[in-house]
Amino acid sequence: MHATDLDVVIVGGGSAGLSAALMLGRSRRRVLVVDGGAPRNRVAGHMHGVLGRDHSSPLDLLAAGRAELTRYDDVTVVSDEVASAARVDGDGPAFEVVLASGERRTTRRILVATGLTDRLPEVPGLAEQWGSGVVSCPYCDGWEVRDRRIAVIPTSAANAHQAQLLRQLSPHVVFHAAGFVLPPAARTGLSARGIELDERVVAEVVSDDDGALRGIRYEDGSEREVDAIFIAPRPQPNDAVLRELGARRMRNDGVDWVLVDDDGRTSVPGLWAAGNVVSARATVPMAMSAGNAAGAAMNGELLDEDIRVAVALAG
Repeated sequence: MHATDLDVVIVGGGSAGLSAALMLGRSRRRVLVVDGGAPRNRVAGHMHGVLGRDHSSPLDLLAAGRAELTRYDDVTVVSDEVASAARVDGDGPAFEVVLASGERRTTRRILVATGLTDRLPEVPGLAEQWGSGVVSCPYCDGWEVRDRRIAVIPTSAANAHQAQLLRQLSPHVVFHAAGFVLPPAARTGLSARGIELDERVVAEVVSDDDGALRGIRYEDGSEREVDAIFIAPRPQPNDAVLRELGARRMRNDGVDWVLVDDDGRTSVPGLWAAGNVVSARATVPMAMSAGNAAGAAMNGELLDEDIRVAVALAG
């Protein structure tokens, strides 16, 4: 086994990464969390559907997680980024990690929990409202706009399901169907539940002078006032480290995702991944759970390695 100065380097200090660090720290593993400080949900003022933390700041959750990790002497969190990572040849998995600051560390395992970047539709004015007037998840943000005027600006016909979820929360839902060939069943379902189909082309998302969402402007110059806009951003995994180390990927819905097993193992021995970097569906509780599972499984794998070394030395 390689002589390394760390057991695990965790790349990313969001919900998944900190949860994994907690599990590993409680097992007295030497852990370094490298946090770039840009979690996916940083634009949201509140997170929802998180038991015990409903309608609280996602950044406050991460700050609390960091504070909790200070109880564990072998866990260190640094504000930095991983510039590169490489496998070290020899017995058993080992890696050298180079930070953007120039620091070099060696580790037995790497967990990548760097999340993803949401690529927004290229509609003028939309990006300025992202995280406030423009959101994506009916479960995360739908309740807050119940009974209000909701617009869906789709990126594919699959957004019809999003509109149906929102119809459970408000009778005032409009689906912008221009440019999309909706399957007959989807179009019939939208109409049957009173979801308006607007065939006008969206030209701009309009804000008030104070920055609040006002509505939608169309190509013909007309406007519609709305209280919330739902979209489906294109996910782009922040998986540079996983790609650099050669993790196997598979294309799904036009996006290349690194493959992991139920515990977070990739195809590369010693390399793990958890959270939004491998799943766009991972909400905060799901990312925390994935990090928890990965941390425990990594510790078990390290333990098996420790036992093999001890037996070899004893023999």
